[in-house]
Amino acid sequence: VFPSLAQAQASVANEVYQELGQPSIFLFCPTEYCSSLCSPSPSQSCYLQTIGQELLPGIAVIWTGPKVVSQELSAELLEEVEAVLRRRPVIWDNLYANDYDCRRVFLGPYMGRAPGLMSRLHGLLLNPNCELQANFIPIHTLGTWFQSELGSCAHPDRAGTWHPALPCSSLGDSQGAQDGSYSPQEALELALRDWVAEINQQASEPGK
Repeated sequence: VFPSLAQAQASVANEVYQELGQPSIFLFCPTEYCSSLCSPSPSQSCYLQTIGQELLPGIAVIWTGPKVVSQELSAELLEEVEAVLRRRPVIWDNLYANDYDCRRVFLGPYMGRAPGLMSRLHGLLLNPNCELQANFIPIHTLGTWFQSELGSCAHPDRAGTWHPALPCSSLGDSQGAQDGSYSPQEALELALRDWVAEINQQASEPGK
């Protein structure tokens, strides 16, 4: 029926999106969802070019970065992806995912993401460790990174444009986050401080 996989996927996604009344959040995960799966590259991928052309503009596209589990994300790569998809990507970040190796648990700070990525993103999803309690540091440090990226403390509208929202002082007391910088080590220390307080509070509760 369809001349290519990309056209088939875009057609089905568009139909579902319209049938649901074009919801404000509608995510599409392409078959080529990272650079290592693209042939020969994201910008020259016929598949991604078709997805970018055919997919309705209100549909957001998921991207994991250079690899399925990307240790680094650069502004240059996101610019390339945005150009071929004709929209800013939603990063599905597998930095902490351990479902592929459950013998490991990732407890380091959120890092390896270049400063200023926020303006290149439509959104960001974090795929955490399978062990719920082990995600305190990943989520806490992601929050610190996010706060530092906001700078003037903005929020995205449906088109992915960021607008002023809350004063930075209402989001925490991290000086690094308030002045627009992000230090993974400082973020880790903040997370550890709050995690110890959380553990102590739980330990003091009756029956714990």
